[in-house]
Amino acid sequence: QNIRLFSSLSVLDNVKLGRHCRTKANFFGAVFCLPGARREEADSATKAAECLRFVGLGKQLESRAGALPYGDQRRLEIARALATEPKLLLLDEPAAGMNPTESRELITLVRRISQAGIAILIIEHDMKVIMNLADRIFVLDHGELIASGIPEAIRRDPKVIEAYLGAQ
Repeated sequence: QNIRLFSSLSVLDNVKLGRHCRTKANFFGAVFCLPGARREEADSATKAAECLRFVGLGKQLESRAGALPYGDQRRLEIARALATEPKLLLLDEPAAGMNPTESRELITLVRRISQAGIAILIIEHDMKVIMNLADRIFVLDHGELIASGIPEAIRRDPKVIEAYLGAQ
């Protein structure tokens, strides 16, 4: 929900931090710039740049993360998550605070991530976003599961309508 970037670091460095879990270099290799550590650093930079191009930030590698517009900061967070090479990507209210244009761009990006073979679990209150993205939806009301199914079935479900639009 809340953006958590290293605002004083570059866009590229923020994503390289996401690669940390994939590196094998140890403290001494990094401190003494051993060949293996240098290779991993170069590999991390290359993969981070690929992730940034994927999310549409490939021309802003050296920009300061904190100077990016809100929607771009969200995409930067997603790029950092992608740098970990996940099998499952959890997105917690990714459209929160976004304007309609940014939300549409987010939908396009999340679809591309899914098409790349990464499973996605989204927690989202913006029903337009969810209806445009999800293959299957689980609806909670006060922590209780009230419906599950495909978007079209959820859209017509009386319990969902009552919970989110009020009884008529």
